[in-house]
Amino acid sequence: MPLVYGIHAVSEALNARRVSRLVHERGAGPRIDAIVARAHELRIPIETVDRRALERMTRGGVHQGVAAQLDPVAAYTVGELVRDAAGPAMLVVLDGIEDPQNVGAILRSADAAGATGVIRQARHAAPLGGATARASAGAVSHVRIATVVNISRALEELKALNVWTIGFDAAAPESYEVVDFTLPTALILGAEGTGMRRLVRETCDRLVSIPMSGAVSSLNVSVTAGVALFEASRQRRAASRSPSDAR
Repeated sequence: MPLVYGIHAVSEALNARRVSRLVHERGAGPRIDAIVARAHELRIPIETVDRRALERMTRGGVHQGVAAQLDPVAAYTVGELVRDAAGPAMLVVLDGIEDPQNVGAILRSADAAGATGVIRQARHAAPLGGATARASAGAVSHVRIATVVNISRALEELKALNVWTIGFDAAAPESYEVVDFTLPTALILGAEGTGMRRLVRETCDRLVSIPMSGAVSSLNVSVTAGVALFEASRQRRAASRSPSDAR
């Protein structure tokens, strides 16, 4: 079963009713006491251990005195993510992103921007527990995630469902600002350093980049995701306003 640790990650997992067992350090303080009290309310099994045992369990992660074993993540298909969207789908596709900090930060942005869900590959992907859950500040417990065998095939499925596939590539001449994100859209993000794989890049409907004004040539992938998601959110809010709201 997945393991998450840290105050925010465990608190959000409790809020999402995903915790199957809570483990906390003896005498860790009032914030942990509040989490334990909440677990008691939800009738979740609780185990009290010493710091050394918790460090072994979390493999040296920054646990802040608490960890939780989770029920398995609900499994969604690509089709379910698109069809269950409240409006035009807004999806994030992760192509080979293995760094837990980046994946966690992307999940956090996806949740904050109201994305429909995230698509990841079963292989060459960061696990969803541990450091990823902590970096997501608990968003991993709320974001709908579809895990697929092949990203290129997932993009073809998205196209068949009338979702535009927009790949982010630092070398693309077209700016992301010209994209109409009010349409059903999937943002495709490649691994740090290497970017999208060739076949994934060739499968995208469109390749765009974020214009850079400084000395560096590209952004961290999680920053790219945040910029793109909140531009999409801005466009959708603007499109939903009535003419009287715009005046």
